[in-house]
Amino acid sequence: MLVCQSKNMAVHHDRVEVGTNGKGTYEITDAIQEKIDKCGVRNGTVTIFVQHTSCSLTLMENAAPAARRDLERFMEELVPESGNYEHDDEGPDDSTAHIRMVLTRTSETIPIVDGRMQLGTWQGIFLFEHRRAPHRRKISLTIMGE
Repeated sequence: MLVCQSKNMAVHHDRVEVGTNGKGTYEITDAIQEKIDKCGVRNGTVTIFVQHTSCSLTLMENAAPAARRDLERFMEELVPESGNYEHDDEGPDDSTAHIRMVLTRTSETIPIVDGRMQLGTWQGIFLFEHRRAPHRRKISLTIMGE
């Protein structure tokens, strides 16, 4: 068993705002890494949390845009706006946006080693916007480590 002790554990809180142009995936990997660089944590974790109920976060392929388009088409087919939904206070995509958020994730926790997120070669972090209209999305970060 490996036991590590540190008296220099730090917790940093920060925020990233993302402007969207409607439905789709928006890569935020570099913006998250910049916040890690700024706080100076070399080893630890970053927890990323989107503070909304009509968008989500996803880790996925970042090299081939076709993979993201496939995901977006899949979600359109899985949760179509043409369904019989009761909640439509903000328009016909209101309920579907909430359902898509529930089927995905609103947070991710990623290890940091030597100051870098430990993502796979082709992994990126994306905000997944589920609404048709543009929005400003707030993402809360908690960066812990030494």
